[in-house]
Amino acid sequence: MESANQTASVTEFVLLGLSAHPKLEKTFFVLILLMYLVVLLGNGVLILVTILDSHLHTPMYFFLGNLSFLDICYTTSSVPLILDSFLTPRKTISFSACAVQMFLSFAMGATECVLLSMMAFDRYAAICNPLRYPEVMSKAAYVPMAASSWIAGSTASMVQTSLAMKLPFCGDNIINHFTCEILAVLKLACADISVNVISMGVTNVIFLGVPVLFISFSYVFIIATILRIPSAEGRKKAFSTCSAHLTVVVVFYGTILFMYGKPKSKDPLGADKQDLADKLISLFYGVVTPMLNPIIYSLRNKDVKAAMRHLVFQKCFTH
Repeated sequence: MESANQTASVTEFVLLGLSAHPKLEKTFFVLILLMYLVVLLGNGVLILVTILDSHLHTPMYFFLGNLSFLDICYTTSSVPLILDSFLTPRKTISFSACAVQMFLSFAMGATECVLLSMMAFDRYAAICNPLRYPEVMSKAAYVPMAASSWIAGSTASMVQTSLAMKLPFCGDNIINHFTCEILAVLKLACADISVNVISMGVTNVIFLGVPVLFISFSYVFIIATILRIPSAEGRKKAFSTCSAHLTVVVVFYGTILFMYGKPKSKDPLGADKQDLADKLISLFYGVVTPMLNPIIYSLRNKDVKAAMRHLVFQKCFTH
């Protein structure tokens, strides 16, 4: 009877996670929990600083506040589920909850790609066209730019999630992942997924390829402009305004390229080890990048450091 029901329709998925390595689960529970708390604290403080400090009411820090909020949403869409799976013997998730989790994580990832390119344009306008910067990056421009990033990411995610969830799932319901990662879910469909694969390919070009090209061209112009500045102090000051963003971009896209660009092992024993390595890399990618962003901006940006010191001083002085 149970077999017949499973053949008819899948109502829930089993998340494999680290089930094959139970000894690792408790260790990674503590590690991921601590990192998640750092993500919430670091990005929360950054959002607070950009709101409370009037000196940071500029396009660059408005985008940064959006990035911090995005990182909180991105980690929250998956980390609580992962933490729960480390403590639960049977790691199941309902079909609808899987769809919601898939939508949120895909939407946040796609939005971040677009938002980072918007931030690159902001730095291009500030360094290459400083006299026109207030006009080009007025509030009437940068607010819709940020909003369009969220809309574009959410729309792409809605399309991909709806295409995936319309597929029939009538056999295996075990997802070899920590979360409802879209590619892992597609492997379980008992129907042709060529439309999904093509759609994903097009989406990757739009949300990964195009932003990377846009950011690259922006920084070619930025670096060329910086190198034309006569004084060393002027060059250093100009580069310091975009070094944090450039570091975040390198970490974000570098991790993606490392995850999906490395060769697959053909040896069965090596494949098992690689499967574990792939899972752990994916796990840390979902937490490490959001954790590093506020650290990078607070260490490499003097305005943020000054605002944080001012905020701490105010709190200490008032108490």
